[in-house]
Amino acid sequence: MSNWGPYINGFKSYLQLERSLSENTIDAYLRDVKKLVEFLTLSEIHTSPEDLDVDQLSSFLHSLNDLGLGARSQARLLSAIKTFYKYLLMEDLIQVDPTSLLEGPRLPRKIPEVLSYDEIQRMIAAIDLSEPHGVRNRAMLETLYACGLRVSELIDLRISNLYLDIGFIKVLGKGNKERIVPIGEAAVKHIGFYIDGIRRGMMNIHPEHSNFLFLNRRGKQLSRVMVFMVVKECAKLAGIDKNVSPHTFRHSFATHLIEGGADLKAVQDMLGHESILTTEIYTHLDTDYLRETILSFHPRNQKR
Repeated sequence: MSNWGPYINGFKSYLQLERSLSENTIDAYLRDVKKLVEFLTLSEIHTSPEDLDVDQLSSFLHSLNDLGLGARSQARLLSAIKTFYKYLLMEDLIQVDPTSLLEGPRLPRKIPEVLSYDEIQRMIAAIDLSEPHGVRNRAMLETLYACGLRVSELIDLRISNLYLDIGFIKVLGKGNKERIVPIGEAAVKHIGFYIDGIRRGMMNIHPEHSNFLFLNRRGKQLSRVMVFMVVKECAKLAGIDKNVSPHTFRHSFATHLIEGGADLKAVQDMLGHESILTTEIYTHLDTDYLRETILSFHPRNQKR
């Protein structure tokens, strides 16, 4: 590895200083690049990084496959090597990137777990509303399902961003991007029960956490772990043996709307997904249209 050593050391400095990655991540990158070097050594291919060609890289990938390495592990390893070669190109240490012509293994698409409407009803019905935290948990699950929120968006939901009288909430999503999301009547009702019946009577609300909607018994913002625990417990009580998490409610929200006939563009807007057409801005939200989509297609708003 002697002629690869200086390149790998430079790559390590790049990951540390310019990418500011954690030590564990850096170690993983370096291990993957060294696996390529080990393969070349074992195959008696004596070449430096600038002379490596796409055929030699393909042989390396084939060897990983022959060893029984899974597609995801292969893809991760290839990603590290591509990053290494992008660094070499950026530093003018090579003129051509051989990894640019290399295709990774096809990854099986993981289909997310989705709850049926009946399963969601059973989970919600399993909550003990005689307990103060039960009223809060009912409001949380109703909000998760009504709005398709990420768990981070749920725990960050502010009282000042609730516009329940007109049926909307303002959500702080990934990259601190705000979006407006319609919220159905069932969720609005149970948020009201929680605010008026439970939260307003709490005497120990921490001043720094007073604007967060959902609080724990100590008057502080809920943690992600607590929301996971609540959801898991409700699934268990409802007799659901699927791998249920808060994100399952988000997938179910989207699936139920689309299966009900909702427009895909409107669902993407409500989920806060970045537009396929641009990576710079979120698509413009037609709030009247989004609200009509929720009212028309969300199962929670259907007369049964």
